[in-house]
Amino acid sequence: MRIYFCGSIRGGRADRARYERVILLLRRYGNVLTEHVAAPEVTEHGEDAAFIRGDKFIHDRDLAWLNQADVVVAEVTQPSLGVGYELGHAVAMKKTVLCLFCSTSGRVLSAMVRGAENGDHFLVRDYQEEEEIEKILEEYFTSHFPTVLHHSQVSASV
Repeated sequence: MRIYFCGSIRGGRADRARYERVILLLRRYGNVLTEHVAAPEVTEHGEDAAFIRGDKFIHDRDLAWLNQADVVVAEVTQPSLGVGYELGHAVAMKKTVLCLFCSTSGRVLSAMVRGAENGDHFLVRDYQEEEEIEKILEEYFTSHFPTVLHHSQVSASV
């Protein structure tokens, strides 16, 4: 299982820590193509690779990964044009999408994301505490990909 994870780091350290946790949990179910999302070189200003290889490189690389992905998981609490762009492409590519939204963040999720939920290929799951994400992912992967065994038999301590 190839997993494309996306989220905006614009919220700073709290977002980075949340994304590190989500990526660790996602590794249980497959190969996370976009583990770099939580890396220190990704800041609120974007990915450092943009300065080295350019925005076109990042765009093309990420779309190639998105094309390879079996599933897309997006943390959508922090509004982001880039994440919205990725979700739009995922829908156009007929990818299965799970969006995670922290309902206690004080933000309102875009109607374009919440309204895209169809109960099958595009789902939005709200959580109040980060600890709930583990259960949401387990239920999601168990119900949508029942033949996929946990990628890692070792329970991640997160």
